[in-house]
Amino acid sequence: MDQIDRSILRELQSDGRMTIQDLAQRVGLTASPCMRRVRQLEQDGVIQGYRAVIDPEAVGRGFEVLVSVEVRRDREAVEAFEAALQGIPDVVEAYRLFGSPGCLLRIAVADLTAYERLWIERLTTLSGVTEVNSQIVMKRIKAPRGLPVD
Repeated sequence: MDQIDRSILRELQSDGRMTIQDLAQRVGLTASPCMRRVRQLEQDGVIQGYRAVIDPEAVGRGFEVLVSVEVRRDREAVEAFEAALQGIPDVVEAYRLFGSPGCLLRIAVADLTAYERLWIERLTTLSGVTEVNSQIVMKRIKAPRGLPVD
């Protein structure tokens, strides 16, 4: 990956909807070689997809909670827990961690009542879960903007 590829990645992280012509102009190429590079980055798995960034409030999910979860430390329990998370749309991100806590979740729901229902009905009932701790997000200070590619 050279500097032009990195420039392409920076530009697409900033605006994934720009035309190939605009992208090519910004990175100093013509459209055809620029498109070839973008396709190659996609085929190589460097570019994994394109998404719209949505305002959580606009879709009724402005209440965010960071949840640390302890799961029994055996393979079967961990695999069952991770599989179950895939079926809970309110869990928008999930990470298995080294040490304690064993797992960190980011949850987006409508309000405290919705989170309490999720906590009681889903999170605490998942197989292998031994502890659930919640931290309510007061304010997002820095939103994800993509990865540095320098």
